[in-house]
Amino acid sequence: STRGMTVDNEYHPEPRVASIVASHYRPEFVVNAKETGKIMLVDYKDINNLKMTTLDAAKFLHDGGLDSTGRYFLVAANASNKIAVVDTKEDKMAAIVDVGKTPHPGRGANFIHPKFGPVWATSHLGDESISMIGTDPIKHKAQAWEVVDTVKGQGGGSLFIKTHPKSKNLWIDTPLNPDAKMSQSIAVFDIDHLDKGFTVLPIAEWANLGEGAKRIVQPEYNKAGDEAWFSVWSAKDKESAIVVVDDKTRKLKAVIKDPKLITPTGKFN
Repeated sequence: STRGMTVDNEYHPEPRVASIVASHYRPEFVVNAKETGKIMLVDYKDINNLKMTTLDAAKFLHDGGLDSTGRYFLVAANASNKIAVVDTKEDKMAAIVDVGKTPHPGRGANFIHPKFGPVWATSHLGDESISMIGTDPIKHKAQAWEVVDTVKGQGGGSLFIKTHPKSKNLWIDTPLNPDAKMSQSIAVFDIDHLDKGFTVLPIAEWANLGEGAKRIVQPEYNKAGDEAWFSVWSAKDKESAIVVVDDKTRKLKAVIKDPKLITPTGKFN
């Protein structure tokens, strides 16, 4: 059960499990309890005798992703404006990092920063910032578990940030921004030139739909890493679509429409 005390010593009767991720090192799940701010490492090697290690992180844990090595799990404590870092090899906390307002990374984005080496990035619901955290405590020790760079995107209301090992593009959505121009488009940075700002692609316009919110959400790559796919998310009684963009040219490649495509969001290979 997740029932128990929060990290600041208040009793909570029914904390929600916000996310679960599997360890690459052993038969173990990393379980994030939202309201308590506690992370439970559940060893299921012997399914009849489960063992659990509990780590104190920060309240309001949500979703997150592994770093590029698969060792460290970075999870947003969104209403605490922090990212908690778990070392899944040693089964202990590595750091708690202050970031922007209400981080919402999805799985986050791993890439090589031109100055600071390997980083993991998150966008935010509460502001326009993109925070990049150093993830290499061996070759870039001075930058490890620190925000090494911050750039400004289109605006707040972001839910997902995405790149691919074969790509130099960093995509940031803003589906919950109150400005339709932002919620219906996508911002993309060149990873090698982050300081030059972002380009905006009019994804909803390309979809050529009728009335509806047409929120652009959750950029995802195809298996080959040469296409970025975007959900055009409207109400259940409005037309939605999936827009496919050529990752190299950033040009429209295809628009997928179907009556069965109702409120599309996540896309998975």
